[in-house]
Amino acid sequence: MKTLLLIVTLSFFTLKSAAQDFTPKAATPQMEYVMQLHVTLGETYTVGNTPTGRRQVVPITGGTFNGPLLHGTILNGGADYQLISNDGKHSTLEAIYSIKTDDGVIIHVRNQGIVYSGKDAKGNDIFYFKAAPRFEAPIDSKYDWLNHAIYVCSPSFGVPGTITLDVWMVK
Repeated sequence: MKTLLLIVTLSFFTLKSAAQDFTPKAATPQMEYVMQLHVTLGETYTVGNTPTGRRQVVPITGGTFNGPLLHGTILNGGADYQLISNDGKHSTLEAIYSIKTDDGVIIHVRNQGIVYSGKDAKGNDIFYFKAAPRFEAPIDSKYDWLNHAIYVCSPSFGVPGTITLDVWMVK
């Protein structure tokens, strides 16, 4: 009986200490700055309320991008497809467009993200807007490196009809 009690007691303390161990087992990922996109936007239009939320589309009409290893223009013809929750607090977005480097290489971009205006885990008011762009660059180009990493971006707003996105590579 004493052995069983000892095993149960040790198991309890082992489980309790494991549950409270919030130490990461891997190194914290580092970020490397890749570029800043200055995107021009067309007039937003709304599809309307759908079974999954209110659908709206923001045309991407152009812009520029600059970074340490690439720069160029954003091509007209893309769009940001947004799905807004019924309460208006949560939106998912998927922006699909192409960029063209100054040396003529076209790169496809698919940027998925979340916009949330509400409360954080502690009950504080927050505005959260982050996205994760994926790049599809030609494998025979000097931009092939874009195909082999995960990226995150943070937006900022300035001039009406534009959005600026700062992009980092997760190392």
